Amino acid sequence: MAGLINNLLIPFLVFQNICLGFRSPLSLFKRYKDTTRSLSSECLGSDRPVISLGLSDFALDIRMPGVTPKQSDTYLCMSVPLPVDDEAYVVDFKPHASMDTVHHMLLFGCNEPSSTENYWDCDEGTCKDKSNILYAWARNAPPTRLPKGVGFRVGGETGGRFFVLQVHYGDISAFRDKHKDCSGVTLHLTQQKQPLIAGMYLMMSVNTVIPPGEKVVDADIACHYKRFPMHLFAYRVHTHRLGKVVSGYRVRNGQWTLIGRQSPQLPQAFYPVEHPVDVSYDDILAARCVFSGEGRTTETHIGGTANDEMCNFYIMYYMEAKHAVSYMTCTQNANPEMFRNIPQEANIPIPVKSDMLRMTHGHHEETKDTDKSSLLQQAKKEEEEILDQDFHIEEAVEWPGLDLKLGQVSGLALDPENNLVIFHRGDHVWDENSFDSKFVYQQRGLGPIEQSTILVLNPSNAKLLRSMGKSLFYLPHGLSIDKNGNYWVTDVALHQVFKLGADGKEALLVLGVALQPGSDKNHFCQPTDVAVDPITGSIYVSDGYCNSRIIQFSPNGLYMMQWGEGTETSLGRARPGQFHIPHSLALIPDFSQLCVADRENGRIQCFRLETGEFIREIKHKSFGRQLFAVSYVPGGLLFAVNGMPYPGGAEPVQGFVMNFSTGEIIDTFIPLRKSFEMPHDVVASEDKTVFVGDVHARVVWKFTSTEKPETIVEARLKNNPESTDPLKKQEKQHLVRQASTGVSFVLITTLLIIPVVVLLAILVFIRWRKTTVYGADGDHKLDSSSGRILGRLRGKGGGGLNLGNFFASHKGYSRKGFDRLSTEGSDQEKDEDDGTDSEEECSAPPPPPAPSSS
Repeated sequence: MAGLINNLLIPFLVFQNICLGFRSPLSLFKRYKDTTRSLSSECLGSDRPVISLGLSDFALDIRMPGVTPKQSDTYLCMSVPLPVDDEAYVVDFKPHASMDTVHHMLLFGCNEPSSTENYWDCDEGTCKDKSNILYAWARNAPPTRLPKGVGFRVGGETGGRFFVLQVHYGDISAFRDKHKDCSGVTLHLTQQKQPLIAGMYLMMSVNTVIPPGEKVVDADIACHYKRFPMHLFAYRVHTHRLGKVVSGYRVRNGQWTLIGRQSPQLPQAFYPVEHPVDVSYDDILAARCVFSGEGRTTETHIGGTANDEMCNFYIMYYMEAKHAVSYMTCTQNANPEMFRNIPQEANIPIPVKSDMLRMTHGHHEETKDTDKSSLLQQAKKEEEEILDQDFHIEEAVEWPGLDLKLGQVSGLALDPENNLVIFHRGDHVWDENSFDSKFVYQQRGLGPIEQSTILVLNPSNAKLLRSMGKSLFYLPHGLSIDKNGNYWVTDVALHQVFKLGADGKEALLVLGVALQPGSDKNHFCQPTDVAVDPITGSIYVSDGYCNSRIIQFSPNGLYMMQWGEGTETSLGRARPGQFHIPHSLALIPDFSQLCVADRENGRIQCFRLETGEFIREIKHKSFGRQLFAVSYVPGGLLFAVNGMPYPGGAEPVQGFVMNFSTGEIIDTFIPLRKSFEMPHDVVASEDKTVFVGDVHARVVWKFTSTEKPETIVEARLKNNPESTDPLKKQEKQHLVRQASTGVSFVLITTLLIIPVVVLLAILVFIRWRKTTVYGADGDHKLDSSSGRILGRLRGKGGGGLNLGNFFASHKGYSRKGFDRLSTEGSDQEKDEDDGTDSEEECSAPPPPPAPSSS
């Protein structure tokens, strides 16, 4: 009888599995669409999916195969063959990319890609034969829709047999975590003949030069049209940072008809042509890009890097199939005089309004990760979501970095790999004998510091990774690291600012004159800190102990402007723009601001990057009389440390966490081991790991955030945010896993309740029969048999049927419903390695005895 039960049970479970595995083509495509929507940072593997959408339609996913660009302004290409031999038509596009990682994407059609590699550097070219642009994307654009009956022709005798995807990675700072990128586009193709064939008309300036500082520069393009009629249905504009507005027109008999006009700083999607425009033989197509060279110190040319410019006006059109041409270009200005009559609207920049930003971003679930540098409103929204979390900063008492043997710790920074970098003074000390009344360094006889002044540490275990900076500096002070890993440091004794390469062996740029204090464009007086704009490369220097100003330099070190003045103590309260030791800088690219720790005025002042215009002050009684350092974390957190209270003051020395937008103090923190004496610098990472360096205590503390998971879950369910913050993503995934667990439990329970009831009924019947026929001995045998069966159902016993493994063996099933959810905290800096390295391996070389003054 037990064998009969097994024979009945196994087909029943197999039938259940078949029911689970069955998907209709519609649900399969829906599942595919949902999957691709969430795979912006995952890879689909080498087998790129081709999904059937019916008898004649299919979807083709074209993605970068998990790449990590090594340097900014990298162009990478990859190709995918058309999966059918016959003619097909592309009727829809769906992008998968974010401006956080991708500057723009182009999709080409051709017959022979430039390489057969998995992917290649686009400097080798895209295609060996003629290529046609099928699609273009930048700045988190929404999907492009083609009109019904219109398609791009591919394959067959005349269409391209390969798709080539080109991805431009502008700023690679988003790849600090070494993740692999799989940006790309999903195509919807059909083999049904389309009566109208789509094409791309590209108008592009190739010789425009933008002089530095020039307010308005026009780039004009115009060509006569000499083909069969075409109908325009979509347009796209493209420039880099200097572009203000791009407009395109059809000119017929002197009449200008607008095709489209848009700000290139808005999402660079293909926008629909509002009023249908047709172009006939001998019409003129004209376009104008308006640029501004303000803020640049050198000429800007048309080129491929983010610091160059581009002037592109793309037009999507369709023609009757028998006359169709798939790609046309215009790169000249056939009639410069005609632009005297261009409509005035072409010269008026389009303001980037908040309602337009919401319109282009707020209603597309797949494009909520927006470009922070241009969408300030979105940055503020993300800030509010992050600040909604309930967390507290506490010292990481297990961190061994407190035992490092250091000199006076003056500067801290995190490099692109998120390693901790320490700038210290070795055996040199800044005391009352270091300078005379004119701020000239008095201890030159000591020579430069012989120890390594720059130490790079593993932030988790404080192990020394590398060291540099021997015999270069006299009195180190400020430290920052740019997006390319270059070290920017100040020396108050030398009165200079240095840019060092990642190896720290030689200076790539030196500002100021060695050992000569001054207050003109070429001299500093004890400069304190440096900040570098990750977008423009502009250099900002806080100068300093004996000057009261912020100076801006171009990326190659040319003086651009300065602002600030000394504080007039007789007035009582310092005015905006006045400094009493501008001691530390925090650059906030999200909001285009530079914040300064105005040390002796006990406050933070924030200014507009482009102009130096004062924006606001952050000042609290708990700061006391001194505020030494400030650090910003993307998402809206500002960290700071204050100084010892003056006699009679009661404010303790502590660290502060603030809401950047409001200036409100969210949290304060102090160390548990030792005590703050003169915390001199602070740096924080996006996961709210904080390091504080103390110039008197000669130590570096590490602090981490402790969060309440239930509070985070409650906030997420309340606000339902979409954010680029890695911690928020983990929390969101945790919630998804919880939801998945609930669904899986209900599904399994529902599917098993019927067979369990049937099985129990059979067992009751057999028990009754065996009790009647065999007596107690039969009871024992029955218990053993039924126990084996139930044990198998529970996944126990040798050779039993484990439900987790049974369902997990089928495609599309996730084990998340069976796995126990993690209940560990979110401290990403927790060291997994319990090895105990010696103190010597973790510390800097001990300082040698100071040489005699002779």
